[in-house]
Amino acid sequence: MDATVVAVASDGDEGDDRRHLLETGSEILPYPESPWRPQPPGADAKPEQQKPQRVASLDVFRGLTVAVMILVDDAGGAWPGINHAPWFGVTVADFVMPAFLFIIGVSAALVFKKTPNKIATSKKAACRAIKLFILGVILQGGYIHGRHKLTYVIDLDHIRWLGVLQRIAIGYFLAAISEIWLVNNTSVDSPVSFVKKYFVEWIMAIVISALYIGLVFGLYVPNWEFKVQTSSSTFSNPTNDIGFKTIQCGLRGSLGPPCNAVGFVDRVLLGESHLYKNPVYKRTKAVACNIGILNHINLDITFFFPQYFGTKSNKLDHHEVYSFKSNNLYVSQVDVIHIKKPLILFQWLGMNALIVYVLAACELFPTFIQGFYWRSPENNLVDATESLLQAIFHSKRWGTLAFVLVEIIFWCLAACFLHMKGIYLKL
Repeated sequence: MDATVVAVASDGDEGDDRRHLLETGSEILPYPESPWRPQPPGADAKPEQQKPQRVASLDVFRGLTVAVMILVDDAGGAWPGINHAPWFGVTVADFVMPAFLFIIGVSAALVFKKTPNKIATSKKAACRAIKLFILGVILQGGYIHGRHKLTYVIDLDHIRWLGVLQRIAIGYFLAAISEIWLVNNTSVDSPVSFVKKYFVEWIMAIVISALYIGLVFGLYVPNWEFKVQTSSSTFSNPTNDIGFKTIQCGLRGSLGPPCNAVGFVDRVLLGESHLYKNPVYKRTKAVACNIGILNHINLDITFFFPQYFGTKSNKLDHHEVYSFKSNNLYVSQVDVIHIKKPLILFQWLGMNALIVYVLAACELFPTFIQGFYWRSPENNLVDATESLLQAIFHSKRWGTLAFVLVEIIFWCLAACFLHMKGIYLKL
C-alpha cells in the first residue's frame, strides 16, 4: 500500500516503481538499440534515467510481518503464548504493530527523500492518509464481523472510529509532513551534519514524548461508570436489564487498565460506545481497550525513529517504549549480499501486502468462502480443512497451527501469482 499503509504499504508507489517489460511509448526493435540510432526530431538524446529499484529487505520484512500477524491472529487462541499479552508483558504478537510502524517510517523517508514541490507532495500524503483512514473505518469500524459471523451491519452509534488502520493513517500523515517540511536538505557526510539534518524532528519527538509522559502520569482520572447487561429469567417473564457499574479511580499516574489517563481521554472525547469491544485482556476482567486519541501522541514517535527491535512494558506504551536499534545484519544479507532466495516467499508477500492484509487479516476471503456451506454454516471449506488437520494431528492446538501455516503459504503463493501478473494494490 505504498508508504501509507501499515507496513502493509511499500516504499513507494507500487505500480510506478516496478519496471514494465515494455515502457510506454517505446517500440520493439529486432536488435538492441545502438548508440548511433538516429533520434526523432526534438527528442532528447540522453537516455531516460531509471527509477530507483525497490528495497528488497523492506519487502521481505513487510511480508514477514504480515505472516506473523496472520499467525498470531489465527493461532493465538490455541497458543496463548504468542497471543497479545493481556496488559503487562510482551509476546510475539506485541511486535507486529511496531514492525508495521517501522516499515512505514522507513517508507516515508524513502518516498519523501526528495520533494521539489512540497505543497503538492503534502497534498498527496494527505490524500493517501484520508483513503487509508476510510479503509480502516470500513474494515475495522465494526461493519465486517469476521469469520464465523455471516453478517455485515453496524450501528453508527457504536462504530469504531480509531482502529489500527485509522491510527496508522494519522501517524503516517504527521510523519510525512515532518519529513517533507522539517528535514533540512543538506548532505550527510559526518555525524554533525546528520544531527543538523534531523535536528528539528528530534526536538519535535522529544516534545511529544514529554507531553505524553506528562499526561499519562499527571492527568487526574476521576471515578467513572459503564453499562452492563444483566439477565434475569423466570418461567413467565424473562428480562434483560441494563445497569451501571462504577469504577473507583480518583487518582493520577495509574498504568492499570481501568484508571489510566489514556482510557480517560478516549472515554471523554470518543465515548465508551466507540471504543474497541473485544480486547485480549478481557480475560483479566478489564473493562475497555485504550486504543484511541492519547495513544496517537506516543505512536507518532515511532515514525520518527525507524530503527528496530526492543522490549515493551505495558499496553499504554503500545509502540513507543521499544528501544529501537538498527538491524544492519538483516539489511546487509538481503540488499548487499543479495541472499534473497530463502526469503522469496516473504518478498512476494511484502510486494502485495495490502491485498493480503485486506483479504486475510481482515478475514474477507475466509468469510466469503464460509458463505458457501452445505446445509449448516459449520459445513464449509474453511472449517472442514481446519477440522481435518486437527484430526490428522490428533490435537486441536497442533492442527490449528498447521492450518494457519498452510494459510500463510497459500497467501505467499497468491501474492507470487499477482506479482507475476503485474497486479498490485495501492492507495
